[in-house]
Amino acid sequence: MLNRLGDVFRSFEDLDVRYVVVVGIAAILYGVQRATLDLDILIEASPENGRRLLDALRRAGLGTAALATVEAVLDNEITVFNDRVRVEVLTSIPGLSFEQAWARRQTMNYRGRISSSPRGTISSLRSGP
Repeated sequence: MLNRLGDVFRSFEDLDVRYVVVVGIAAILYGVQRATLDLDILIEASPENGRRLLDALRRAGLGTAALATVEAVLDNEITVFNDRVRVEVLTSIPGLSFEQAWARRQTMNYRGRISSSPRGTISSLRSGP
């Protein structure tokens, strides 16, 4: 699964998409054994970031991103893109703002396939004290 997400993560990095990985893949990146088939991300819900997100998904080969608009993504709590891989885009999580998640992110690198950067290209929530 993570091998197929390499193009998605590279596109997010190239286009400066602000997001954090949450739920299943985040657990895998921390070493928890899990059979998950999708990528769940919480995004900064701004028009600029929404445009970068859709451009990145199209660049990574997710054709269903061409069917979505920035407005539609931002108007919904979750939007699912299901092509080569399944990506679930969340604009909110009850009890957690994007700003809180972004401040607590940790950049991850998985088997050299996913590059990390100070921008948090592969980010994951950490349980804090």
